[in-house]
Amino acid sequence: MSDRSFSRFDEIGYWSEIKLEILKEYAKAYCVILSKHRFQFSYIDGFSGPGSSLSETSGELIPGSPLNAIRIRPAFSSVFLVDLDGDKVDQLRSNPELYGRTDVTILEGNCNEVLLKDVFPLLRYEDFRRGLCVLDPYGLHLDWRVIETAGRMRSIDLFINFPIMDMNRNVLRRKHETVSPKDAARMTTFWGDESWRDAAYEWSTDLFGEEVISKKSNDDVVHAFRDRLRTDGGFPHVPDPIPMRNNRNAVVYYLMFASQKENASKIAGDIFSKYRNRMY
Repeated sequence: MSDRSFSRFDEIGYWSEIKLEILKEYAKAYCVILSKHRFQFSYIDGFSGPGSSLSETSGELIPGSPLNAIRIRPAFSSVFLVDLDGDKVDQLRSNPELYGRTDVTILEGNCNEVLLKDVFPLLRYEDFRRGLCVLDPYGLHLDWRVIETAGRMRSIDLFINFPIMDMNRNVLRRKHETVSPKDAARMTTFWGDESWRDAAYEWSTDLFGEEVISKKSNDDVVHAFRDRLRTDGGFPHVPDPIPMRNNRNAVVYYLMFASQKENASKIAGDIFSKYRNRMY
């Protein structure tokens, strides 16, 4: 493939490759278990990208989560791939492994709307449908309603990118008064309400009675969202998330998992533990 063709694909680092391995390992276990029952089970990718990525480590083109998903055996009953970027959707549709497949549906649009309107209604618990959904945005582009709906349906396992770096850069600043209303609104949409403020900040008074606002740690924010998935999100089983890093070993986001099933959470947690202490 030419360098020009390679330029059409996003370049990803070591930890993004680790994320792909984690998703693939869980998806394999998921398909083995679900294939033993009478369920129809689907793979859903809300931010699917073009299907492949360019490895920063090797310089090679490697399969992304959509291609990994369709290669798994036993196979998913159906696959739904969603992306807002028309060019990436075109790349998916022209991919030889995806082209013409009746079990693969490729949808262009905002996943927050497409999943709620076109995909989740096909995965009703009472119809013996189940789904593994990956929500891996580049930043604060996810709507809490998607998570809440999936939890209420009881038929969907979720992997969620919790974009702590985007949050810290644009919203969770030490001087919270410098945050733009637009970025604060993005955070509220992602979190589902304004309780993120209490998760991220502590309010107190100093010796002179002046209000002091202190920013909490990343761990505090992550654990608060994990608790929110369990309570308001409707997912009783959420293992400790795994931090995903860049080539400077800084945490870019946390990969989270949420499920209705204790066994599913244990499988995901064991996979997280396998990769948790790997260094760049």
